[in-house]
Amino acid sequence: MSADKPKIIAVMPAYNAEATLERTLRDIPPGTVDEIILVDDCSRDRTVEVATNLGLTVIRHQKNTGYGGNQKTCYTEALERGADIVVMIHPDYQYDSRVIPIAAELIRLGNVDVILGSRIRTRAEALEGGMPAWKYIANRCLTIFENVMLGQNLGDFHSGFRAYHRKVLEAVPWRENSNDFVFDTQFLAQAVFFGFRLGDIPVPVRYFKEASSINFRRSLRYGLLTVWIMILFWLNRLGLSRSAIFQRKAK
Repeated sequence: MSADKPKIIAVMPAYNAEATLERTLRDIPPGTVDEIILVDDCSRDRTVEVATNLGLTVIRHQKNTGYGGNQKTCYTEALERGADIVVMIHPDYQYDSRVIPIAAELIRLGNVDVILGSRIRTRAEALEGGMPAWKYIANRCLTIFENVMLGQNLGDFHSGFRAYHRKVLEAVPWRENSNDFVFDTQFLAQAVFFGFRLGDIPVPVRYFKEASSINFRRSLRYGLLTVWIMILFWLNRLGLSRSAIFQRKAK
């Protein structure tokens, strides 16, 4: 990676993002990214048409692969296109895309290898931004638990805004991860396991009708799987297990 001018690619795992995609793109500062890749996971609206008209690189799945499966395509394409820094942002306008250059710069400077956008600066701000109270409580409990288990100090482990140095994507065996939402938790546990440095930056929270969100039942399952991933992390660190998701990729 060139220290002066790394290639930055933004990836967007999309599902029914027709109503929010253009607003998300409009906030990305001009000249910030070299390419934007949108991977459509069989949307039932005009997401592909809108993305194509906006000049994005569009990849369309022939069958729905899930949130994790979508990200696998995103990262595969970004690496194949020579990305030095990959920024993942949801096209649902829940996250402020104006912070993309800040995240990329922190990685370029070598301060961190992985950056997350933290939606929770204060309880009042998160709730006023529309985050449901039960989701706020669940997020706080899980984030505290994950910080303790992984030895980190992040504000929001469950953010949909993330940026990665290429070396992280080349080392972490993310293709072994779930195709569901727990993919994100697995990835962060893997990044810590392999010694990469994590950090975060604040992003305002936006919850509204078109913003994507999982229901209570799926959130409960996600929470239980998150706890299991933390246990699995320690079983592998202590040498009591050899899970595929914690085995470094062969070069």
